[in-house]
Amino acid sequence: MRVAALYDIHGNLPALEAVLRDVRHERVDEIVVGGDALPGPMPRETLDYLLALDIPVRFIRGNGDRVVLMQMTGADLTAVPPQYRDGIRWNSEQLAVEHRAELAAWPLTARLEIPQIGSVVFCHATPRNDTEIFTRLTREERLLPVFQDVEASLVVCGHTHMQFDRRVGRLRVVNAGSVGMPFQAPGAYWLLLGPDIELRRTPYDLEEAARRIRATAYPQAEDFAANNVLTTPSETDTLQAFGRAELK
Repeated sequence: MRVAALYDIHGNLPALEAVLRDVRHERVDEIVVGGDALPGPMPRETLDYLLALDIPVRFIRGNGDRVVLMQMTGADLTAVPPQYRDGIRWNSEQLAVEHRAELAAWPLTARLEIPQIGSVVFCHATPRNDTEIFTRLTREERLLPVFQDVEASLVVCGHTHMQFDRRVGRLRVVNAGSVGMPFQAPGAYWLLLGPDIELRRTPYDLEEAARRIRATAYPQAEDFAANNVLTTPSETDTLQAFGRAELK
């Protein structure tokens, strides 16, 4: 059994299309979308593309998906920083009733048995919530309480948009990285499971992707194209910033 873990797509359909070409080449049996398919510049197109795949897809919900769903259902979003609200509102307006039902049905975690790996738990940020931040540099003693009750061979997470492969006590914990909005060198990052554990990066046409993103009405289209596709935040700067927000 081979499984592709695709995290933090953030509505970047060109990046997703490129990754799916590699996924098909690897002849995977199942795809796990590990949260934050949204928000982003092509939300409806991204969801429709994923839902129409002829490969089985299992979804879990990330914090981005959650706040878009909250907007669709009229929930209070005062906890969301003001600079993100226009994009979240616009994403919610692009989606239909059937998309809302899909988002509402996604669980927070998933578990798969993968031969030669064992029991794998998929979560978005940590097994206990969808917003906690930790990185490859977070001290193990701070992480032990987060993972101590997880019965698995492997935990796959995302949320911080940077790939890593590390140990937390007896557990192996792997971050799949971000398909659509990486905080490392430009490209589309994902994870291939079975029989080994492989961190993957798919190159794609960044200029064409930026052109397609700029052609949308997404309120942050220009910023997304310039700063999340053509260029990306550096891993060094992101690790420093996230170090101040660990497990808060």
